[in-house]
Amino acid sequence: MSGNTGSYIASCLFVLLAHVGMLINVFINGDYNSASQVFLLAGCVVALDIGYFVAMLFFKQSSYTIDFLLILILNMSTIFQACFGKVEFDKDTIKHFVTCIVALVACRCGYLLCRNHKWLQQQRKYFYIGIGILMILILTLTGSRAMWISIGSFSLQPSEFIKPLFILACATSITEQQNRHKVLGFYVVYENLALLGLTAAICLLQWWCRDLGSLPTFMGIFVCGFLLRICYPKAKFSKKKLIAAASALLAVAFVGFKFAPAYVQDRLHADIWNDINGNGYQQSQALIGIANGGWFGKGPGHGDLCNVFAHENDIVFATISEEWGLMFALMTIFAILILISIPLITPPRSYYHATMAAGVGAAFTVQMALNIFGSCNLIPFTGVTIPFISSGGSSMMISGFMAGMLVACQSPTMKMPAQHTHSPIHKRRQTA
Repeated sequence: MSGNTGSYIASCLFVLLAHVGMLINVFINGDYNSASQVFLLAGCVVALDIGYFVAMLFFKQSSYTIDFLLILILNMSTIFQACFGKVEFDKDTIKHFVTCIVALVACRCGYLLCRNHKWLQQQRKYFYIGIGILMILILTLTGSRAMWISIGSFSLQPSEFIKPLFILACATSITEQQNRHKVLGFYVVYENLALLGLTAAICLLQWWCRDLGSLPTFMGIFVCGFLLRICYPKAKFSKKKLIAAASALLAVAFVGFKFAPAYVQDRLHADIWNDINGNGYQQSQALIGIANGGWFGKGPGHGDLCNVFAHENDIVFATISEEWGLMFALMTIFAILILISIPLITPPRSYYHATMAAGVGAAFTVQMALNIFGSCNLIPFTGVTIPFISSGGSSMMISGFMAGMLVACQSPTMKMPAQHTHSPIHKRRQTA
């Protein structure tokens, strides 16, 4: 027990010192009008650190590694967001700080709801129902071919809520791979057909709402779930079926690129330097910002990308690189990758939890890749956020919930089904 207590205290000190080091850099090198802004930022960050450290003591877990990484990354993002253009703890920073707290609460909810895979298996029909309800809300309440529901000054993106439900739907179909049925001479699994239809419906919805940037995220989740269904014991997937599935996926991707809307085609074929004031504006400015920042940055608050649209979310990697340096931006991404990887390489977990962790990892990895590679002009610009770093209420809350799913994968509840007293097995055990 003393060893665990020592590790917990050491982890707390590491996170706290990392944030204090960043705050000292802001105080020494930052561009601010009043030191009180820095002290206010420091007070909020340190208070959230200590508050979360204390709150975690009320949760009994096998490991707290993901929790420490999560609070490390979230408060780093608060410091980043407070420094863009000028070190100031203004209303936008306060909003982001509040969403970080919401993400931590959502993480606890995800952890508690996803620990028991037996219970989740029994709830799988509700995942499909939930996705269906969200799709109806998107079609009826967001307006003409849009993805946001606006209520006064508050806006909500329902498609973000589809992600964890879709991951759970993929994970809860694993055990059904042994229940094959013969249809028209082929052995099929009904759950696989249901998931394929659900994936097609989500893709059509994203196309209708002109949010093709999120399509790779959903496809990444589906592909991970599909591969793990193939690997499931006794699934008996033949190589021919695997080749056919891969061919079908490539055909869909080809058709998607070939018949993509005009605005997507413009981005695919845009020369950003010849169209620096048009479709290439954000990417060209992002590349200039990364180059100006170099390895160690211009200093907190000294960047110019704050004048570019969506600097705090869609091109946030470039904005961080400009002020804090490419080295620090890559370290931040590396911290997120560690958070994703831990549940995949450390037991205990069930096959179900492994599939759930792979789905969450796929979603986060694809989102980060789209944002970073888009900012660096390696792929067309998509406008997808980086989990935990970009501003945004819906994205931050769902990212927190999905982090809680990863915590549940590290500290699962492994309960045996309840035995009824009138069952023959129970009677034999009593007789023995």
